[in-house]
Amino acid sequence: MIRLILQPKSCHKPENKRVLPNFIMDIPKHYDPSKTEDKWYSKWMERGYFRSVPDDREPFTIVIPPPNVTGVLHMGHMLNNTIQDILVRRARMQGKNALWVPGTDHASIATEARVVAQLKEEGKVKSDLTREEFLEKAWAWKEKHGGIILEQLKKLGASCDWERTRFTMEPKLSEAVIKVFVDLHKKGLIYRGIRMVNWDPKGQTAVSDEEVIHREVEANLYHVKYKIEDSEEWLTIATTRPETILGDTAICVHPQDKRYQHLKGKKALVPLIGRAIPIIFDEYVDMEFGTGALKVTPAHDINDYELGVRHKLETIDILNDDGTLNEKAQLFVGVDRDIARKSICKQLEAEGYLVKTETLKHSVGFSERTDAVIEPKLSMQWFCKMEEMSKPALEHVMNDDIKFYPPKFKNTYKHWMENVRDWCISRQLWWGQQIPAYYNKDGVIFVAESREEAEKLAGTAELRQDEDVLDTWFSSWLWPISVFNGILDPDNEDIKYYYPTNDLVTAPEILFFWVGRMIMSGYEYRGELPFKNVYLTGIVRDQKRRKMSKSLGNSPDCLELMKTFGADGVRVGMLFCSPAGNDLLFDEALCEQGRNFSNKIWNAFRLVKGWEVSDSISQPEESIAASKWFDAKLNQTISTIDDHFSKFRMSDALMSVYKLIWDDFCSWYLEIIKPAYEQPIDKSTYDEAIGYLEYLMKLLHPFMPFISEEVWHLIIERKDGEDLIVAEWPNAQTVNDQLLGDFERVVEVVTAVRNVRKKKNILPKDKLDLIVKESKDVNNSMDSVIVKLANLNGVTFTKDKPENAESLVIGSTEYFIPLAESIDAEAASGNLEEELKYTRGFLISVSKKLENKKFVDNAPAEVVEREKKKQSDAEARIKVLEQQLSNLN
Repeated sequence: MIRLILQPKSCHKPENKRVLPNFIMDIPKHYDPSKTEDKWYSKWMERGYFRSVPDDREPFTIVIPPPNVTGVLHMGHMLNNTIQDILVRRARMQGKNALWVPGTDHASIATEARVVAQLKEEGKVKSDLTREEFLEKAWAWKEKHGGIILEQLKKLGASCDWERTRFTMEPKLSEAVIKVFVDLHKKGLIYRGIRMVNWDPKGQTAVSDEEVIHREVEANLYHVKYKIEDSEEWLTIATTRPETILGDTAICVHPQDKRYQHLKGKKALVPLIGRAIPIIFDEYVDMEFGTGALKVTPAHDINDYELGVRHKLETIDILNDDGTLNEKAQLFVGVDRDIARKSICKQLEAEGYLVKTETLKHSVGFSERTDAVIEPKLSMQWFCKMEEMSKPALEHVMNDDIKFYPPKFKNTYKHWMENVRDWCISRQLWWGQQIPAYYNKDGVIFVAESREEAEKLAGTAELRQDEDVLDTWFSSWLWPISVFNGILDPDNEDIKYYYPTNDLVTAPEILFFWVGRMIMSGYEYRGELPFKNVYLTGIVRDQKRRKMSKSLGNSPDCLELMKTFGADGVRVGMLFCSPAGNDLLFDEALCEQGRNFSNKIWNAFRLVKGWEVSDSISQPEESIAASKWFDAKLNQTISTIDDHFSKFRMSDALMSVYKLIWDDFCSWYLEIIKPAYEQPIDKSTYDEAIGYLEYLMKLLHPFMPFISEEVWHLIIERKDGEDLIVAEWPNAQTVNDQLLGDFERVVEVVTAVRNVRKKKNILPKDKLDLIVKESKDVNNSMDSVIVKLANLNGVTFTKDKPENAESLVIGSTEYFIPLAESIDAEAASGNLEEELKYTRGFLISVSKKLENKKFVDNAPAEVVEREKKKQSDAEARIKVLEQQLSNLN
């Protein structure tokens, strides 16, 4: 076995000095994160550890999902950025040239809304200002508020290269966006046309499908009758939006519906206004739903729009951009749609058109930004064709060139990509990249990267630029390329070195309209993937499973959390409740557990540093055994942690470190090597313990960077450049499985002896004897450890059961603890019977599993072997228990 601690590559051994107990006086009794976090973050920044420039090392690159410039740190950011920081810190320790690029998104709708609100406070409206004046206000707002969230990320410990901070509307990135628009237009992939879009009447702009939040709401279903023209017959339809009746241009029924065959070629009259509209026949209608008749309003419903296209129906748009009714409605002109709905219902009822009203629950779309009910609306917009660009984006995910973690999201992604629609990329706003399309007096469009180029193309200076801006996502989809100036300068050193990036950490809800589109742009403009792995976090929810939000008041203040529990404590708390891809139920108690873990580490460190060290005493046998065991356990855990990282199981990786420190190091290793009261520890054991502490701090650092760096520097005095943040990540060496198995027996024996003490009310300070029944399975290599931990006089061996002894069965080995008083045979027999019954039941369950051919054929070989071992151990244990019962009787 290669002893990891005795042959370290980067572990700095402590100086050969005698350390006296008064050293502990220099270490504070309690760990105070407020005194360490700012100190170490400042030092890391000063020493340039976050900075990255291309060199001959392997690059490791992550680009931050740019938070909105309007944003402040929330729980989703905390989770997402903690995971990114863990990945980057570990890569840095692995010797890679780690780069984490930070930045913010200009968030067109949200930012414009903030500026409009600010104007309102000043007694102004947007229309009072010119475009240039408004943009000046917006830039001023951005400069004042835009960097808040990035400063908050520093409190979390985010090790971003802040010198590379980018903003999606900075000049270079805006120039890249315009260049891509012009290029795609030349390729015929961008076009202008009238289409049905999601219209936000409050923001007065189109929004993408992904920016629409659907919620179940209770509504009224109004049954309204239409008179058949030149007839006394009536036709009833049902609608939740009676105000749109004023825009109806047809009634549709199924061509096979026998109830309406006689209405072919007939017309119906729109209630209240009497406009004649055709009765059309289309298989789209569900004959079984309601009356089987459907009102068709092509201007205000996407399905009606498609019916209108097929049947060449007139389109009557009755709504203004702000959601009020216009002149085409004929009634309630200038009235808000919600008020008009109530008014028209009263009039329909008064004039005898309203048959009945029912209540129902149905899905309604709301604007993600303004929370206004979305209005399907026909509008002249700019679109980007998605069909061709989506093909490589789908192929390279499905064949695992780009891996999703967890992979279950591949099917969701596949469904979206196979049903992708053209992307509406124009927004009726001023804050954003203005669309580079210019119109002459005849309405002819000239698309160019600048006005000067457009004027050359048009042959005139009398041009008007399109008023709209591009969708914010049209800049964000270029993010992994544009942050390295890969659009404007495709052969520069940065893009060739850092691209493609390694890992993207983001939320599933933006899988389609950000992740998918970045993959498209990657293959369109670099001919390769933008990142190798996509780690999808869950949504942070409260204990009632509600999504955390300001409106619900269930989202804690992130800065207050870090103030209370320390950044390390909060990082641990977030990870303890965050299985990959599944929603996490946040519990503040887990942050408290993270803080307690910090205190545990601190107290263990103080314990070790408080021991007096002697050069003159030899290393005890139990300390030698403990060191060999912990070396094996350390190597095993390093291997496990590396495996978890390869599968993006961050929570599992942290839990492995947590158990290694709390259970294995603190609860077992330190208890074994701890010197007797007021006695010194031998120097060999002390040096090994300090060395192990160093390795533990290395494993801990990506998860809890602040306390690990603080302890690292208190262990011994470090030279410049010997900071933990750049120390070498441990490599797992050969694991001695025999040692690990032997120690498992130690734990079982010690636990069993302690249970006997408790049951018999024997004080921990009173020494006991332990007698082992001789057998071929007995291994006494760690008896010295058992003697110390169980406080024994010693361990001896026998062929026969001693008198007046408590019997223990560990595996297939029988142990005895001689007691002063006689044993209650009846009670002992009852205990053995109970244990025998349990063991027989356990054997039956294991045997059934091994008799299952499907299990044996499909389970991994090591799993099957483990079950066989359980079976043989149970069989041996049963024999021992049966023999014990026989002896008692």
